[in-house]
Amino acid sequence: MRRPLPKLPSWLPVDGYILALVGTVALAALLPARGPAATVAEGTSTGAVALLFFLYGARLSTHEAMAGLRHWRLHLTVLACTFVLFPVLGLAARGLVPHVLPPALYTGLLFLCLVPSTIQSSIAFTSLARGNVAAAICAGSFSSLVGIVVTPLLAGLVLHGNGGGFSADGLLSIVCQLLVPFTAGQLLRRWIGGFLLRHKKVLGQVDRGSILLVVYTAFSAGMVEGIWHQVSGPRLLCLLGVEAVLLAVMLTATSYGAKRLGFPRADRIAITFAGSKKSLAAGLPMASVLFGAQAGLAVLPLMLFHQMQLMVCAVLAKRFAARAPVAAEPAGTGAGTGSAAAAGSAAGAAVSGARG
Repeated sequence: MRRPLPKLPSWLPVDGYILALVGTVALAALLPARGPAATVAEGTSTGAVALLFFLYGARLSTHEAMAGLRHWRLHLTVLACTFVLFPVLGLAARGLVPHVLPPALYTGLLFLCLVPSTIQSSIAFTSLARGNVAAAICAGSFSSLVGIVVTPLLAGLVLHGNGGGFSADGLLSIVCQLLVPFTAGQLLRRWIGGFLLRHKKVLGQVDRGSILLVVYTAFSAGMVEGIWHQVSGPRLLCLLGVEAVLLAVMLTATSYGAKRLGFPRADRIAITFAGSKKSLAAGLPMASVLFGAQAGLAVLPLMLFHQMQLMVCAVLAKRFAARAPVAAEPAGTGAGTGSAAAAGSAAGAAVSGARG
């Protein structure tokens, strides 16, 4: 009889997948891929990125995301937070270089500010907080859909002087590894969507394994190039402090801003969680395409921010739920389709191990 895999204790406030990522980074530090092995790892990683975005496209319901446009004020607010306010704050942090953050870590922080919002964990926290789950579903889906195009474009605009941005080869890589597989997945969704739904657990492991491979390849290249000599322990602590301030500012801005704009309580909760979070699953493969050998340091701020946002939003969601009116239900307000009950069933799993 096959034994179930051991689970982390519920009191441990660490995403289990983050532990796997940390283990992968340690493996890359101890046994980096070199020579022919590096060539094989890089080729496999390229295929893994294409597979990831094919699966993203095949699973993302464009109809559901577009249906959410009926609640256009909410979605414009989330998009403005994700692709306008976050990047503005990232650009403002340029003043911290070089005294607080070295250029390499600042580039990663700025990239973090460009990636789309999450889907799974935004839905889960909104459900736990008894907010508008349907709006969170559509906001996360729409942000991911827009981010496939907008994130590389923003990267080309703001990272050109920070070790990233566009070149002819970079643009071709983005099209071939991100846009083409994503579009193919969207086109084939009507025929393979049922299969993906029936095997979502297995495919979820494929997603995670692919991202771990991308991380191993990126950090291996960084070890071979010697980029880790640019970072010290105190600088990493400074990065954590800067990210804590960034998250606090975004949570305050989304919560207070949504209230000032006149959104009802359930919508404000959806805006708070969808507008203040960043997607690790989308950001890691994008970074591998945009930064190449420098991707190791570029994704470090995103990995740290991901864990931080899970821990803080888990506490915040419980406080929202405790203060919710007795009659409050996590129902939609015209923001598209989606079942609050179904999203609620995923809440506990996402709080302890969301990967979006």
